[in-house]
Amino acid sequence: MTDARIDQEHIEMLIFCNPSIPDRTEYILGKSKDNPVEAMIQIGRLLSEMGADHIAIPCITAHYFHEELAKGMKAPIIHIIKETAEYLCKLGIHRAGIMATEGTIHSQLFQEELQACNIQVIIPSMQRQKDVTHLIYDNVKASLPVEFERFEAVSEELRKAGAEIIILGCTELSLIKRDYEIGPGYIDAMEVLAMRSIQLCEAKLKDEYTSLITK
Repeated sequence: MTDARIDQEHIEMLIFCNPSIPDRTEYILGKSKDNPVEAMIQIGRLLSEMGADHIAIPCITAHYFHEELAKGMKAPIIHIIKETAEYLCKLGIHRAGIMATEGTIHSQLFQEELQACNIQVIIPSMQRQKDVTHLIYDNVKASLPVEFERFEAVSEELRKAGAEIIILGCTELSLIKRDYEIGPGYIDAMEVLAMRSIQLCEAKLKDEYTSLITK
């Protein structure tokens, strides 16, 4: 997404990938006692010590712990959910649907930030949320083919309930957007995170990413 023609025009990145961090949703829902916070704080501290000016966490559910994480890290964390809500507010969106993990939905992360921007929140029914969970855990995370009809069923329900925009609020859903023609009216929260990372690091954004709503 960076408007760069040579290597030197890209932003510097320090990437720490640790798949052993305990599952955030399982902990939030009380299904696991393995708290993921300390492992994330240790990574944030290391990245700060290595010179990171900003921390980007490409796990939306992890933002449930944002205040605790922010206290433990020197570099500020880019709040992907606030950034997404503010972006939609600037576009004049009034009703947004959410596709995310059970942990994200249960913890009201998007609901609170969107409502603070006077955006009505529409979440899937229990059955359609099961479809979202299945897509995330049993398809994408498991490296199995995406049952796209489930994605379409959730989208249809949210649209019928009045959603002008559907937020793809999970990293795995970003991969569905990458690999499938999902159609217009979606916003990928991961793209919002990437956009703000580029802007905060004072690099130039490509013109085609000034609008993040799918067409």
